[in-house]
Amino acid sequence: MMRPVLWAAAAVALVASLADIGLLDAARLGRGVRNLGTFAGALFPPDPRVLPELGEAMVETLEIALVGTALGFALALPAALLASPLLFGPLVTGPIKLVLAFVRTVPSLFWGIVFVVAVGLGAAAGALGIAAYSLGYLAKLLNDAFDGVDPEVIEAVRGTGAGRLALARYALLPESANAIFSQLLFVFEYNVRASSIMGFVGAGGIGFYLLGYTQLLRYDLLLTGLLLTLAVVVVIERVSAIVRRSVALQAPPA
Repeated sequence: MMRPVLWAAAAVALVASLADIGLLDAARLGRGVRNLGTFAGALFPPDPRVLPELGEAMVETLEIALVGTALGFALALPAALLASPLLFGPLVTGPIKLVLAFVRTVPSLFWGIVFVVAVGLGAAAGALGIAAYSLGYLAKLLNDAFDGVDPEVIEAVRGTGAGRLALARYALLPESANAIFSQLLFVFEYNVRASSIMGFVGAGGIGFYLLGYTQLLRYDLLLTGLLLTLAVVVVIERVSAIVRRSVALQAPPA
């Protein structure tokens, strides 16, 4: 009986929300379609003359993503272990999880602004912003990987009288190694995309040029930058997929 009522309430809420934000305004939507057509026409043809400077900016973007991912992982691994109920009680895991939840809540661009204020404009601020963002999400993903470790393995290691450090060293880390490696690659892929807009707040990378082209209404140059970013992201995704299939991390004997 309750299910039709819930569906009806959800439908009413959806329609009310669409109307409230203006997506049921036919005149507005019509103008939007025309504007998109004008914008799409201004994108073509892309201008390859800016590829040399965009290529340098893309290299900086990749450096931001790589350094940010590495720093984020270096912080996330111990944080995930401290947040694991398999190792610590709620007095430790509770505050750690609360801090990590806050870190995840803050968008990467805002972290970029924070570090632009802290260390000034440029790639350093972008890398630190990506590192902070990566810390929150990687810690969550790694913590989930630890929770998925076979309980029998954990009990077997505990049965030897192992403490927290030994339990992490001989059970959690080796048993979740493949998942850790896979999640690290995934976060790096994501961070390449995130790094490409760090320039919007002055934190380096190709985003600085994309924002400038947008402000100058040079949408043909914008499309060139977007296509370069797309090509790099696709290559990274393909390489990452090959690495995932070919690399199998073996757990060392306990």
